[in-house]
Amino acid sequence: MILDDVHRGIQKNRGRKRVGRGPGSGHGKTCGRGHNGFFSRAGASKRRGHEGGQMPLARRIAKRGFSNARFATKVAIINLSSLDRFFENGETVSPETLVEKGLAKGRFDCIKILGNGELSKKLTVQAHRFSQSAEAKITALGGTVEAIPVT
Repeated sequence: MILDDVHRGIQKNRGRKRVGRGPGSGHGKTCGRGHNGFFSRAGASKRRGHEGGQMPLARRIAKRGFSNARFATKVAIINLSSLDRFFENGETVSPETLVEKGLAKGRFDCIKILGNGELSKKLTVQAHRFSQSAEAKITALGGTVEAIPVT
């Protein structure tokens, strides 16, 4: 590639296209609009979703029902194996520390601890929800489980 080629042919302040100025310009007579039809007229522009008179897709498909999915609580899921990997013995696991260590990413409404994996450390775990197996594994090692109310 030749560095000089990058900007060749680029005009910074290009003048507007003057149409209807005779056959020598190449944009005379019909001014680049073709002959007859909708787009030869002034003010011609397609609306979004317009399909040329055919029944638009948005009207062909039945609209039914309502979804509550966008109002559902977003739950950040953390397994015991992750807690075992990222936390030291005797540490307190809270939503703030989980975000700091990158275990709870993105936006969430509550945190749920699941019992997947093994835990070998005594931890104080503060979260909004716990699975039964996670709670059993944490307390079996002498750790404590503190449920935080969801705000």
